[in-house]
Amino acid sequence: MKTVIVHTVDRVVSSSRALALGLAVLLVGGMSDVALAQAPQKVAVLDMAAALFNSDKAKQVDEQLKQETAEDEQKIRSLAEQGRGLQEKLQKDAAVLSDADRRKTEEQLQEINVQYQFLIQKVQNLLNERRQQFQQTYAPNLVQAIQEVVEEGNYDLVLRADAVLHFSNAYDITARVTEKLNSQR
Repeated sequence: MKTVIVHTVDRVVSSSRALALGLAVLLVGGMSDVALAQAPQKVAVLDMAAALFNSDKAKQVDEQLKQETAEDEQKIRSLAEQGRGLQEKLQKDAAVLSDADRRKTEEQLQEINVQYQFLIQKVQNLLNERRQQFQQTYAPNLVQAIQEVVEEGNYDLVLRADAVLHFSNAYDITARVTEKLNSQR
């Protein structure tokens, strides 16, 4: 019985030593993490899309696109006005309109809606296509501008603004990246 107790005590002591050794290793390893955490870290937050699309070049492309779509935009406004007029007519004259006149007005309203939706989709597709082209074309410029701002500011960590729940404006480098983009030729 004494031997069983001695072996059990030896196992407990060995386990305690292993545990103590493991804790010591973790503490020493953790100390380097603590030392890193205590070292001043320079952190920034960046909204890449805003930096890119607030640039002068993006504004030029946007202006060109507005000129290209001006005719369709005018047609969209005109169709919206016609649609509102027909809806008002249906509501105002509902009691006096014959079934044939009501159906004819509803068909006109439906046709206007189809044209309206088509033009909206056409303009939206063009906007999305141009935006994507712009992003692909100027992505290298954006990367270069970000690298320059990070190097100049000596930042240790840059986080995407859409991944951060809250941050002070003091951490936001978006405007500086846009300035770098504007200074590129």
